[in-house]
Amino acid sequence: MAVVTAAAAWRLLLLYLFAFDGDTAKKVLVPVAPGTEPVEAAAIADVLTRAGARVTVATVGAGLVVDAAYGVKLVADRRVGDLDGESFDLIALPGGKLGSTNLRDCKPLEKMVRKHAENGGLYGGIGAAPAVALAHWGMLKGLKATCHPSLMDKFTAEVIPVNSRVVVDANVVTSQGTGTAIEFALALVERLYGKEKMEEVAGPLYTRPRPGTDYTVKEFNSMEWKCNGTPQVLVPVANGSEEMEALNLIDVLRRAGANVTVASVENTTQIVTRHYKLNLIADMMLDEATKMEFDFIVMPGGKPGAEKFSDTKALVDLLKKHAESDTKLYGAICASPAYVLEPHGLLKGKKATAFPPMQYLLTDRSACKYRVVVDGNLITSQAPGSATEFALAIVDKLFGREKAISIAKELVFM
Repeated sequence: MAVVTAAAAWRLLLLYLFAFDGDTAKKVLVPVAPGTEPVEAAAIADVLTRAGARVTVATVGAGLVVDAAYGVKLVADRRVGDLDGESFDLIALPGGKLGSTNLRDCKPLEKMVRKHAENGGLYGGIGAAPAVALAHWGMLKGLKATCHPSLMDKFTAEVIPVNSRVVVDANVVTSQGTGTAIEFALALVERLYGKEKMEEVAGPLYTRPRPGTDYTVKEFNSMEWKCNGTPQVLVPVANGSEEMEALNLIDVLRRAGANVTVASVENTTQIVTRHYKLNLIADMMLDEATKMEFDFIVMPGGKPGAEKFSDTKALVDLLKKHAESDTKLYGAICASPAYVLEPHGLLKGKKATAFPPMQYLLTDRSACKYRVVVDGNLITSQAPGSATEFALAIVDKLFGREKAISIAKELVFM
C-alpha cells in the first residue's frame, strides 16, 4: 500500500481546495465593443469582482484593444469569438448606442446569449443595450424591461417597457444608463449571491442614500473657476487607481467639452486598475504631460494608485503649483486626499473630505461628512459611489449649473 507523506497530503489538499474554489466561483461575461460606455462596463466588472465573481471582459473585435466611448481605450481579456463552448453564470451587456449596435451585430455573442438564456442563465443589459441588442435578439419577449429613456420607444412590441432605474423580471436585469450603473451591478450581485452579499459589497462603495435625486455640494470660500477657452484637465492614473473614479472623471468631463488628458505615472501607458484589474490605456506619460499647461489637475483614488501619485515628484510639484495659484485648480477623490494631498501640505487651511475609513488621516475633518466638498480652488470627494457627483460638481464649477444638470439627466443620474 502506498504511503502518503504529510507534505504530499498537504499538496493534495491544496489542489482540492483550489479546484473546488474554481468550480464554485461565479463566472461573469462582460462583452465590450467599439463605442461601449466605459463607466458601465467598469461598474459591472468592478462590483461583480468585489462580490467574488470571476469576470471576463471580452471584445467582439479582432484585437484586444477596445476604443470605448469618449476616447477611452480599454484592453479586454479575451475575444468573444474564442469563448465557444464556455459557460457563464451571468452575461451583462454595457450600453453606448454604437457599442450596443456592435454587440448586437456579433453573431457569436448572440448565439452565446441565446444558449445561456435557454439554460436558465442570468443575463441583462444597461443603457442602450436592452433596446438595441437584447430586444432585437428577442431576448425580452413578454418581460418587463427598461433602457435609456431616449430609447424606450425602440423596444419591440413584445417588451413591457418600465420607466424605472433598474428592472428585474425572471432571469433578466435591465437598467437605464451610466448614472444607474452601480445600482445595476448591485442588482446583479443580489441575483447571483443574495441580499446579504449585495449589502456587503455596497457598503465600501458609499452609494447615494437616495438614487435619482440631485447632487449636493458643500462649498467653502466660494470663488469663480475661470479658464481661458476650453478647460484643460489632467487626470493622472497609476496601477491601482479606482477604475470607476478615473472613468467617471474622463467620461463626464469629456461629455461637458473639457479637453481631458489621461497621463500615466507608471513606466507604460497601459495601467492596471484597482478591483477588476481593468487595463486602461492612458493618452500619454506624465513626463510628456508636464510640458503642457493645465487649468485643473484631478486625481482618482485607490490606495495603491494614490501612494504612487504621492511618490511621483513631478506630479506633486504640479499639484503644489496649482494649490499656490489664484487661478489654477486641483482635486482628488477617495484615497487621494488622504494619501497625496494631506502628506504634501496641499490641504493646509482647506476643508476637504476623503474615503470615510481614511478620513482620520486628515488634519481638519470638519467637512468629512459631506460627499463632495469645494474650498476655493480645491474639490474633494469620498468614494466610487460619489464619483459621478464629484465629476458633475466639477462640470458645474467649470461650465455652469445648467450644463451639469443637462449631463446628469443624460447619464440618468437624476
